[in-house]
Amino acid sequence: KRKKVDFIPIKSNIVKIYLCGPTVYDNAHLGHARSAITFDLLYRMLLKNNYEVIFVRNFTDIDDKIIKKSKETGIGIKEITSTYIDSYLRDMNALNILKPSLEPCATENLDAMFDMIEILLKDGKAYKTPNNDIYMRVAKDTRYGELSNRANLESQVSRIGENEQKEDIRDFALWKIFNKDDDIAYDSPFGRGRPGWHIECSAMIEKHLAYKDGEFSIDIHAGGADLFFPHHENEASQSRCANNRELAKYWIHNGFVTIDGEKMSKSLGNSFFVKDALKIYDGEVLRYYLLSLHYRSPLNFSHEDVLSSKKRLDRLYRLKKRVIDAESTIIDKDFRDSFLNALNDDLNISIALSYLDSMVSHYNELLDKNPKDVQNKQKALSNIIFINEILGIGEKNPIDYFHLGVSDEMKQYIKEKIKERNEAKNKKDYALSDSIRDELKANNIH
Repeated sequence: KRKKVDFIPIKSNIVKIYLCGPTVYDNAHLGHARSAITFDLLYRMLLKNNYEVIFVRNFTDIDDKIIKKSKETGIGIKEITSTYIDSYLRDMNALNILKPSLEPCATENLDAMFDMIEILLKDGKAYKTPNNDIYMRVAKDTRYGELSNRANLESQVSRIGENEQKEDIRDFALWKIFNKDDDIAYDSPFGRGRPGWHIECSAMIEKHLAYKDGEFSIDIHAGGADLFFPHHENEASQSRCANNRELAKYWIHNGFVTIDGEKMSKSLGNSFFVKDALKIYDGEVLRYYLLSLHYRSPLNFSHEDVLSSKKRLDRLYRLKKRVIDAESTIIDKDFRDSFLNALNDDLNISIALSYLDSMVSHYNELLDKNPKDVQNKQKALSNIIFINEILGIGEKNPIDYFHLGVSDEMKQYIKEKIKERNEAKNKKDYALSDSIRDELKANNIH
């Protein structure tokens, strides 16, 4: 585990991916954004390799934190989850995340959870405690711990409380009984209660995505590094025991986001919501920053680094401004192949972006020598379109991009000054032209 291997899909030209999505009791934070952007890049890269990609990202809308918020605020569960699902989708749209093939909610898939639990009970791989809770019998899974290499080190994390009646400290909840009148619970064949966290994803994968034959259910299971253990380990365990096949052929995890060197956490008070970041940075700038470091590396969020990313993005848009009037495009095969090959190597974004920087410099040099070279304009524009398709950046009109965050009054001022400067140039009044340029530079307008 945790090594780079050749990617060979289960079926020749189809890739099935499942990404663990957010638990919708609050707004999306930068950790959610990084995960979404990482696997959006994977999605786009696979599409560029001509795979048919079936991409599923779920919403966890059954959770103690949601129930706690409902009781504290008096707002219904459905209203809370709907509010934060809508908020998440707005944030993802601002970050130019492609829409997944399917976005299932846990509450809509209880039937699939019941089916999986019944199989595990029937085979003796799950058991009922004296109070009728149902737990996975981890001892029945001889491969438990292989994914995370943490079979016996830690007790299991449960989002619905621990139970002293467990047979083994590693056993984890599949279904918990809740009988009090004020408990929020769901009817099931096992009694009124709530599902364990881990069973939700396994059941949704089996219902919506899984191959029912062969060695693996799906090609790729994705998520943040914080989900590696126990969530993904437990998913893998219950899925192999219920279905007699491995859950995923490949597991991919993105690194943590830290702020000021501390792991981002609401409990630490340093959870930077995406919606707040979008008040400071344009979504495209934030996207470029969050994808600019290799997905497995930890990312320490830094305002200075965001600004550095914006400068790199500015260079792309300056080139686009020079070539946007090209009436057609010519494919630059060498650049496309080099760029895609870099991403094909475990999403090596550093190498890919170095090719991007070199491409921008190369075409700027050629256009400096001959600004009217039609073929170079067409090739450069083709490359920018390709970059937009695979990185999700460079889509805007350059004028709109450079006016981001600029007031209407300032936009009008800039337009008037550009018009005056162009008129001065046409009259060969270079002194006036230069003075207008210097005036714009003094206002940080380049």
